[in-house]
Amino acid sequence: MSPVRALSNPLAATEQDLRPAGRAPLDFHRRLPGYAVTPLVDAPALAGSLGVGKVWVKDESWRLGLPAFKILGASWAVYRALERHSGGLGGWGDIDGLRGRLAPLRPMTLAAATDGNHGRAVARMAKLLGLGARIFVPDGMAPARIGAIESEGAEVVVVHGTYDDAVARSAEEADARCLVISDTSWPGYEDVPRWVIEGYSTILWEVDDELARLGEEGPTVVVVQIGVGAFAAAVTRHFRSPAVSPRPKILGVEPARVACALASAEAGGVVHLPGPHASIMAGLNCGSPSVVAWPTVSKGIDLFVAIEDDWSREAMRMLAGAGMVAGETGAAGLAGFLAVAREEGGRRARRELGLTEEARVLIFNCEGATDPGAYQRVLEGADGPPRTADP
Repeated sequence: MSPVRALSNPLAATEQDLRPAGRAPLDFHRRLPGYAVTPLVDAPALAGSLGVGKVWVKDESWRLGLPAFKILGASWAVYRALERHSGGLGGWGDIDGLRGRLAPLRPMTLAAATDGNHGRAVARMAKLLGLGARIFVPDGMAPARIGAIESEGAEVVVVHGTYDDAVARSAEEADARCLVISDTSWPGYEDVPRWVIEGYSTILWEVDDELARLGEEGPTVVVVQIGVGAFAAAVTRHFRSPAVSPRPKILGVEPARVACALASAEAGGVVHLPGPHASIMAGLNCGSPSVVAWPTVSKGIDLFVAIEDDWSREAMRMLAGAGMVAGETGAAGLAGFLAVAREEGGRRARRELGLTEEARVLIFNCEGATDPGAYQRVLEGADGPPRTADP
């Protein structure tokens, strides 16, 4: 039985009013080819198995033609970075019009570091806009994810080391003909990661609009994957705004061996966890929180939970049973909630989150099967032993 490590956030602020990102990113995304609102899935079978009143899964397994939500942050950040670099892009109606506005900037390359999804999203934007792309990845990344990035026409550079090493290498690319589009930040590089966070707000506005259309009350618990914290910051910023009342509890999920946010909360400030980082939840294999995301994450998340990989495997199978395709990182939110709901060690966490039969829980499936072979092995129980649920 894999243990769960839960930490009640000692840095959480009882009063924190954050202004959510406006709807400008949503308006931008609506002009991109293939935009559609992703499903907010009501999953009564999951709710019943977890002993809560309602479970919604925002299913980001397919977004703007890619099997992950990352295109939302990457596309908005690319647009804002190009707008600033050019001094203004003027009016445009669709992607063809925007591509035409960029003609004076060419040749131009976009660079990024990635464990898979963010890099592919940056590469897709480069292709749509007629720009080059150079994507840095840690060694050991799944060949399927490397191939997916290369399929967008990008150059992939394998860096010996961790994701954090790839980030450091990508930062060296910045010059007049290369814009670095990172979803994490470091001193002196903060605007682009802030735009990435803003871009993810589209997901949250879609959730609000769908719940309003259905006449449903909002969630009492929100579960979010952390990684460097960009998406977690977007979620926290949205649900800690003055307009949200009552405020839901927020549970942040990380892999047990690379729980950099939990460790930072314990330490009272950002810490770095050295590699290697080997969780199957590849998108969460990050040794340090983003310095831009951390102030929001550290004050807004109520509870951190660090889980072993077999919880993610079980969550992938549960989501498949509910009709959703979720990769290892995509299923991590449900995995963390599952661990808290079932493990004896999660009893205090359950009380803090208010997990009763009336609880309404929002979970994000933030990626599909980005490594199809590994996904199939998990469904068949061939990648790690199947878990047995606690009675």
